Amino acid sequence: MQMEVFRTLPGVSDRQPCGLTIGNFDGVHLGHQAMLARLRTICEGASLQLAVLTFEPHPREYFAARHGSEPPPRVYGEADKLAALEAAGVDRVCILPFDAGLASTEAERFVRDIIVNGLAVEQLLIGDDFRFGAGRRGDFALLAEMQHEGYRLTRMPTIDEPGGRRISSSLVREALTAGDFRRAAALLGRPYMISGPVEHGRKLGRTLGYPTLNVRPGSRNPVLAGIFVVQVHGLAEIPLPGVASLGTRPAVETGGEPLLEVHLFDFSRDVYGVSVRVEFLYKLRDEAPFESLEALRAQIDLDARQARAYFASPQDIHGKG
Repeated sequence: MQMEVFRTLPGVSDRQPCGLTIGNFDGVHLGHQAMLARLRTICEGASLQLAVLTFEPHPREYFAARHGSEPPPRVYGEADKLAALEAAGVDRVCILPFDAGLASTEAERFVRDIIVNGLAVEQLLIGDDFRFGAGRRGDFALLAEMQHEGYRLTRMPTIDEPGGRRISSSLVREALTAGDFRRAAALLGRPYMISGPVEHGRKLGRTLGYPTLNVRPGSRNPVLAGIFVVQVHGLAEIPLPGVASLGTRPAVETGGEPLLEVHLFDFSRDVYGVSVRVEFLYKLRDEAPFESLEALRAQIDLDARQARAYFASPQDIHGKG
């Protein structure tokens, strides 16, 4: 059955008893997956649906905007996060708008109005570091005290990687920012990809001799920026090799929205509207401005040659990124 997505608290007729966990789930990494697997076991034993409560925007983005600071970049846009949650066996997701009203909600009211009455929670699983409510006053101890409201609380211990560090979205961001795609895949339990439908663009790549597939990364603040070796899933039986640019394209405009542009080697089909998954394998360089289109074309020529050389290497391509 397809996962249900609610963008406000479900109406009375849509509420179903559930087991719930709460968080931002950026990346849906192995720590998240372990939590969801444990909650699935609890739900199966109690004949409950597995539900996730998350927020949009990310609370740290909300507070960063209010204080004029930079929020952490996102591992996934919303569509990729939802797809990963569904793959992890989640039955329903509630995405609450994180605004001034929610930010100022007292912890006890959050429990009564959202967890108990709004989502009909019977089993609640949270991690060691979970905080909620105005001033982040709500925690495991408060939730334990309020179990008389009708739910049963379980604590989820920290999940560490073999080196001993706690698996977290921050750790995934660290790996991706460093271009360490092998480590990112180990933390995520899957290769890092960005997915979405192919859109029409400005056709500048075609003018330069490098037509591109244009995909919106799903976030205005993606974790990656630069030029990458990639392979694209969804257009053939096997992934297709290419080179991609992800960022705001300082070479051709200023103040642009992030865009993922992929040039596939030896490929000329019209695939507008087709959903693709772009897997990142290796970072070639950072984005950079250029004095002329001729200089940009020369750099793209070099990027393409380096990407082709990468795929020609006898080494396992998954082991190089």
